[in-house]
Amino acid sequence: MLKVGLTGGIGCGKTTVALLFAQHGVPIIDADTIAHALVQQGQPTLAEITQIWGQVILKEDGTLDRARLRDLIFACPDAKHKLESLLHPLVFRDIQTAIENVTADYCLISIPLLFETSMTSLVDRVLVIDCPTETQIMRVKLRDQLSREQILAIIDTQVTRDFRTTHADDLIENTETNDRLAEQVKKLHNLYLSISHCQD
Repeated sequence: MLKVGLTGGIGCGKTTVALLFAQHGVPIIDADTIAHALVQQGQPTLAEITQIWGQVILKEDGTLDRARLRDLIFACPDAKHKLESLLHPLVFRDIQTAIENVTADYCLISIPLLFETSMTSLVDRVLVIDCPTETQIMRVKLRDQLSREQILAIIDTQVTRDFRTTHADDLIENTETNDRLAEQVKKLHNLYLSISHCQD
């Protein structure tokens, strides 16, 4: 089975592209969804995070305060490294488990930090979603109500656009209409089916 890694910078439209592939019946394994499940209330990972940073990273109802944790880790590189060292191996493990349960010709594995976390070993091909930095900033501002400075700080923690595009097997420029995006997805869907069948 062909495993396609979907990645791109914040605000580039990875979720939109994943949904378009899903409309073709492609199984989507989402690293963010897995990471969120790991830190739900009652999960041992949340208990470990709370042990490290204290009750300050919890909301009144006992759930994780993601905004507070995000601010904390971006303010302190050591905290970011500590959180990643805890979470990334668990996400890697759960992605592998999910892959083993896929029966389709190919699957899409959405990993926003595919290069940063060295998870490229999980995939056969890398699909990068790209757009100009100013477009990223505009989309994230609308979506998350973050300041320009906060968004740029997040972008600075990720690999550069040039790095992503030069290490991509396939590239979608998400700067045009949704119709054009759907066309690009359909073309790649057919390509991935063809490659998968050649592997059989």
